[in-house]
Amino acid sequence: MLREAIILAGGKAERLGDAAGGLPKSLVPIAGRPLAAWQIALLGRAGVERVIVSCGDGAGKDFAAALLGLGVEVAIAEEPERLGRGGGIRFAAHERRESGDVLALNGDELLDVDFAALLESHRANGASATITVAHPKSPFGVVELESDRVTGFAEGGTIDCWVSCGVYVLGEEAIERLPERGDHEATTFPELASEGRLRGLRHEGIWLTVNTPKDLRVADDYLAENPGWPAGSRG
Repeated sequence: MLREAIILAGGKAERLGDAAGGLPKSLVPIAGRPLAAWQIALLGRAGVERVIVSCGDGAGKDFAAALLGLGVEVAIAEEPERLGRGGGIRFAAHERRESGDVLALNGDELLDVDFAALLESHRANGASATITVAHPKSPFGVVELESDRVTGFAEGGTIDCWVSCGVYVLGEEAIERLPERGDHEATTFPELASEGRLRGLRHEGIWLTVNTPKDLRVADDYLAENPGWPAGSRG
């Protein structure tokens, strides 16, 4: 397993509004712990020993204080200005102690990706980068029809397409090709895909994004219903 990982934590929690309490999104509490702490716990279970947190200018002390005592070394990479997701990963990658493949993930999600399987797939395919993909949940309820007669209603399921859920293994080639500013999923990844150098791992497990007050409640409810998480998760 990889020893280092990068968490992108530059989000300002604008859509969370007052629910964020003025905190960066990755430090917003879920079930009494900062969101990023849940991610670090998952990474630690998978054998990661050091996590580099890419955060906004001036937020480093808050992250360092909030993420103490998690059993994993936490290093802070404060962006001197907003660099975008790709720029943030590239900037944080300079803080690595080892070259080669590195895990990177968005700091605003609760998920149970099998990191070992992701790395195995990445190396088996000889890819420059491997992304984790999942079926997004539908925000709409389902109307059940027989001809034009409504027979019932159901909660929304998942949308029948694969989307990136923001968890990657990046090799040196991919890191070198990340933009200094901007989004890698709009630049680097399409370029690698056109060259046949990008692979995807399908994820069917938990994937909860935390962007709105409703998302925050859903994540809180999930952890309340699964008090042992992430002990029973994969990875």
